Amino acid sequence: MIINSLLDTDLYKLTMMQGVLHQFPWAAVEYEFKCRDEGIDLRPIAEDVRKEIKHLCRLRFTKAELDYLRQLRFMKEDFIQFLRLFQLNEEFVGIGEEHHEFSLKIKGPWLHTILFEVPVLAIVNEVYFRDIRSAPDFESGKEKLYEKINLVKASNEENLGFRFADFGTRRRFSYAWQEQILQILKTELPENLRGTSNVFFAMKHGLTPIGTMAHEWLMAAQALGPKLANSQKFALEHWAQEYRGDLGIALSDVLGFEAFLNDFDMYFAKLFDGCRHDSGDPFQWGDRLIEHYKKMKVDARSKIAVFSDGLSFPKALEITKYFKDRIITSFGIGTNLTNDIMDKPVQIVIKMTQCQGSPVAKLSDSPGKNMCKDDGYLEYLKNVFHFPR
Repeated sequence: MIINSLLDTDLYKLTMMQGVLHQFPWAAVEYEFKCRDEGIDLRPIAEDVRKEIKHLCRLRFTKAELDYLRQLRFMKEDFIQFLRLFQLNEEFVGIGEEHHEFSLKIKGPWLHTILFEVPVLAIVNEVYFRDIRSAPDFESGKEKLYEKINLVKASNEENLGFRFADFGTRRRFSYAWQEQILQILKTELPENLRGTSNVFFAMKHGLTPIGTMAHEWLMAAQALGPKLANSQKFALEHWAQEYRGDLGIALSDVLGFEAFLNDFDMYFAKLFDGCRHDSGDPFQWGDRLIEHYKKMKVDARSKIAVFSDGLSFPKALEITKYFKDRIITSFGIGTNLTNDIMDKPVQIVIKMTQCQGSPVAKLSDSPGKNMCKDDGYLEYLKNVFHFPR
């Protein structure tokens, strides 16, 4: 089976889950799967995906896994004890067909559904490439990997300080391929590889687990906070209450960068270690972030800009050079790292669509990344946050 450990997920799912346990254990949510590529028919793999999810829901955290999580300074003992009893429930997942397309929806308590997203996406990817897009060329994939490695090694001679992490679990070609990549990178680029978002591989291979928050933390705040206009401040404030300065990278593109900067005042600018870019032009984003720090009387050279939007290694190195000595840069590279075997990986996501029975949305700075099922709510959100049309 594809997933054989509940730690085979991104760290930020666990860090958000801990926040949900302590602050919103009563919240109910809905998520929906979306394939952004036209012409991809996933219906033939529905039954295999269902079987894999059934296996996923039999898994429990092992003692060794819980002991590993205890070593992470930001994990609290009551959360570890909760995980000791935790098990995913397949009744919260519905798989079928809607409008002649593959449909997958997740509905239930936030605390008990938050861990579905990453392993389910990994399952859909691996089953798709195994059953529909067979005959992978692993030698070609390895050649591409070593081209990236050699590019990074050449850049090290320029003392750029290039650092990156593997963010590729959800869109990996396969579990085995991601593990092989990490083993090679750990040997070939020990000074450049910061770690991996995958907690299981971090534990198994002595890497640093990387991650803070995802879009759903700020999206849920649209329904959980007292006032929609203050939802981002509400989300950031509750994150700070949970982690007290740890895990200090704020996600900046849930309601557009302009709205984020309006909320990211001097208090947050000084409190958080930096921000993460996940949509829009990365160069414009970084320039505006540096200017914002300057306006907030903060030295941007002490802050971190994390880039994670569809990156390739040449693009990441270009960004590194552009911002050298202006702000600390770091990179989360996903699909281009763990699924650069076939001609074209599939662009699949699972996003929260409702919280507490109310619609929530992501207003991206990149066309095609918006996620909302309620057009009326989307228009209302755009008006509240003065989103450009």
